[in-house]
Amino acid sequence: MASEDSKQGGGFFASIASTLTNFGSAMTKSVNGILGYEGLEVVNPEGGTEDAEEEAKRGRWKKEDRDSHWKMMQKYIGADVTSMVTLPVLIFEPMSMLQKMAELMEYSYLLDLADESSWFISVYYALQRTWKPFNPILGETYEMVNHGGITFISEQVSHHPPISAGHAENEHFIYDITSKVKTKFFGNSLDVYPLGRTRVTLKRDGVVLGLVPPPTKVNNLIFGRTWIDSPGEMVLTNFTTGDKVVLYFQPCGWFGAGRYEVDGYVYNAAEEPKMLMTGKWNESMSYQPCDLEGEPLPGTELKEVWKVADAPENDRFQYTYFAHKINSVDTAPKKLLASDSRLRPDRYALEKGDLSQSGFEKGSCASSEGKRVLSFVWLILFRLEERQRVEKRNREAEGHQFTPRWFDLTSEINPTPWGDLEVYSYNGKYTQHRAAIDSSDRVQETDIRSTEFNPWQYENLASE
Repeated sequence: MASEDSKQGGGFFASIASTLTNFGSAMTKSVNGILGYEGLEVVNPEGGTEDAEEEAKRGRWKKEDRDSHWKMMQKYIGADVTSMVTLPVLIFEPMSMLQKMAELMEYSYLLDLADESSWFISVYYALQRTWKPFNPILGETYEMVNHGGITFISEQVSHHPPISAGHAENEHFIYDITSKVKTKFFGNSLDVYPLGRTRVTLKRDGVVLGLVPPPTKVNNLIFGRTWIDSPGEMVLTNFTTGDKVVLYFQPCGWFGAGRYEVDGYVYNAAEEPKMLMTGKWNESMSYQPCDLEGEPLPGTELKEVWKVADAPENDRFQYTYFAHKINSVDTAPKKLLASDSRLRPDRYALEKGDLSQSGFEKGSCASSEGKRVLSFVWLILFRLEERQRVEKRNREAEGHQFTPRWFDLTSEINPTPWGDLEVYSYNGKYTQHRAAIDSSDRVQETDIRSTEFNPWQYENLASE
């Protein structure tokens, strides 16, 4: 069964597909074959081609580490590296992808006000971080119940291909997402294509919204300072009324021109522009009523509708206060699921380890203690992935299939500009689970820090 996205017709996907033509060639400021490395592209977002060679010598790596990782990774050029475990641990942040899905809730007040377009843009501040979240283990979860009346649950519902599902709800809205990405590795850069499906239902009027975000390009993975750009169109469709928001994310040009800038319009069902929107996805967005030519109406002015939240200065992983909050065991709900991302030992070790902040500032993890921590994190990550493989073999030997706990696989196939997606829907069981805990006087507090991370489901299935 096709989703509502397919009803938008060829024009809808044509507008998205048109951005793909220029996506791979948007970064024209690169230098190829620099420093004797064939296939290497280095892009300085603040300069031009003459700055690329000097830029290649910068970044988070020491020279010997940079060279060794280049030798290791260059064989994957042209491949989809979504599921790779062998990526250098230094590029990771102490958060799983399931937690990153929850970061959008920092700006949930915008949905409470039904200002849906800026809400979707707000997540891009988190996406500018150049650290990679950990790939969730099959069956891993993340839950949040302590922010603005929102209950949020996410679960890793598939391992191959990696698919995550999430559900959030409060008195104003329902948010559902099935998240899947496809990547293409180019040696020193990575293109990320979002195959996910996002739905927001505004409870007051029953309005249903759907989103197609732009692709993302990660530049200078190994050589130079890593930075992220998302050139292309974001299309938000109101399936109830036929209204649409089309926003264009400007590609970064020479000497940073256009970087972070977003411009576009809110259109009615007749495709007439009614509101112009402009701003930067890492700062703020504003809107203004416009005429049918897209020009501001006389007597009106730009009004700021969203502003990025405050963040700690010089934070190691560029987290906002909210990102730290959702990562902390101190804010975990009662009877936290043992499968929760907060309990991952690799994530915790990376968060608490001494990675030498001064080393990062100089472009490398210089201290021996920092290297020890990274080696320890990699070892834990390897053991978790190996345990996942063993569980899969045992499950298949017994003829069992993995079944998500909080989400169900539907018959719906959602088309996107980059491929089709199997859709998972929230089954409501977590709401019942959390209500039973919160209403019980007999629930004992558990020491979360002593709780072992346990996303494994095979043993439970085998015993039934």
